[in-house]
Amino acid sequence: MKKVTLVKSLIGALPNQKATAASLGLKKIGNYIVHEDNAVLAGKIKVISHLVKVENV
Repeated sequence: MKKVTLVKSLIGALPNQKATAASLGLKKIGNYIVHEDNAVLAGKIKVISHLVKVENV
């Protein structure tokens, strides 16, 4: 399981990065989600890696 927390603003982010954050359910700084670790999640994290903090749970 991975805990993904949004730590930086999406204001200056590219449209695809905003869409990726939205697909994960991250809207505001401090929002977090817990997901199973799989290839889909890894790809999404790679797109917005500079905006999020990832922890193992």
